[in-house]
Amino acid sequence: MARRYDPERRQRIIDAAIRVVGAKGIGGLSHRSVAAEADVPLGSTTYHFATLDELMVAALRQANEGFAKYVADHAGLLDPGSDLPGELAQVLGEWLAGDRVGVELEYELYLAALRRPALRPVAAEWCQELAEVVARRTDPVTARALVALLDGISLQVLLTGAEYDAGYTREMLGRLIP
Repeated sequence: MARRYDPERRQRIIDAAIRVVGAKGIGGLSHRSVAAEADVPLGSTTYHFATLDELMVAALRQANEGFAKYVADHAGLLDPGSDLPGELAQVLGEWLAGDRVGVELEYELYLAALRRPALRPVAAEWCQELAEVVARRTDPVTARALVALLDGISLQVLLTGAEYDAGYTREMLGRLIP
């Protein structure tokens, strides 16, 4: 039997992995569960991703693109005349108000890096990229502190189910900016 050319298969596998983690958590992720979700043979998942870590790296990298898009689309972050704490609070609020399952998925993959060293460099990209954008308006040390605060507020909102408080976020961010 001839092989079918399927240029989208790798992407379908990544998308399926994201859906599996969204529905079942990291513990539910396996080559078998992803193959079933993507409707591809099991061998396809292992052909494109020899290990689950490789698959999670691809999924995390794609998930990171969600927040990166919010940042890239928000021109006010780079405007030297804008209120940086207010702009950052707004970006975070828009992201958290978006697809909640997607945001939770991004954090689940992000936190999986605690136990899976292969994910650490990709998880760190999220912080580094945002810090680089913010550092254009502050200094690198302050930018890292601002990103850490945004990360902590995000995690608290996700874990507690509390309503995001843009005013509080803006005030706390403002306290860190000299």
